Amino acid sequence: MPRFYLGVDGGQSSTIALIANAEGRIVGRGNSGPCNHVGTSEGRAKFLRAAGECLERACRDAGIDPLTVTFAAACLGFSGGAEDKESYTRELIRSSHYKITHDAEIALTGATAGAPGIIVIAGTGSIAFGRNTEGRMARAGGWGYIFGDEGGGFDITRRALRAALRYEEGWGPETRLRNLLAAALGASGANGVMHQFYTGVPRTQIASLARIVDEAAAGGDAIAIEILTGAARDLAAYVEGVYSNLFRREEVVPVAYIGGVFRSDLLRNRFIEEIRERIGCPCGPPKLSPAAGALLEAMRLDGNVKALSDVPESEK
Repeated sequence: MPRFYLGVDGGQSSTIALIANAEGRIVGRGNSGPCNHVGTSEGRAKFLRAAGECLERACRDAGIDPLTVTFAAACLGFSGGAEDKESYTRELIRSSHYKITHDAEIALTGATAGAPGIIVIAGTGSIAFGRNTEGRMARAGGWGYIFGDEGGGFDITRRALRAALRYEEGWGPETRLRNLLAAALGASGANGVMHQFYTGVPRTQIASLARIVDEAAAGGDAIAIEILTGAARDLAAYVEGVYSNLFRREEVVPVAYIGGVFRSDLLRNRFIEEIRERIGCPCGPPKLSPAAGALLEAMRLDGNVKALSDVPESEK
């Protein structure tokens, strides 16, 4: 019987499934909505619906029957952790081997194509994750928006609002961030923005306003430049912490970055400089997507070390 492998990236905004055959050729792809929240009965239903839809679409794309296929191995990486999703996964997917893990591990495997290294993820929140040649792993950050997530989109917007409030109240330097944030929210000033944030604006929407800081920095706003430079330093400090826990000082390993905040040229370039100065390692974008990383993990779980081929452009 043909052997098939399944890799799934279950994120906060979407779920992506990839299927490969025994030669490592990607033969199916499917996507659906987010499946990371399962704490309630409604959450369980959303998880099964989203994961089921992307699995069915990937199977149809691969020309296999989703109702009868048993995968040689399946790896699923989830935003927010895997502990509360394992039983649902086994209920939905038939496989000879399972690996159910967090999104940072599959992102790292994709970023380095399975080699040792470090990845930093900075979207709404932030985390750095690494693995060495012995397979030992370490992380830094990922504490959530209240106690951490330095350098993530929410943190950048929070720093911007604090600067805008200080300026508005007369005890901080002038910054364009006050007017830009107010215009984006239709508020009369920074205080109005703050009240909107306290009364139900989703964290993802708040994080998306980090683009305003980049806009202000591009226009020469000193406070915005300082915020993005500080965010880059914090993200680089995460990486340095992981590196010191896993690698000898002279080891050179790849460092990859992924996530929306790295769309900022200023932040990304400063982050790369910080990595070079702190640990002397090459730094760049990932080789493959987290979903492709999950697929590689599934193949290795079955002892298959072939490289992936026919990788869609969206997964590179």
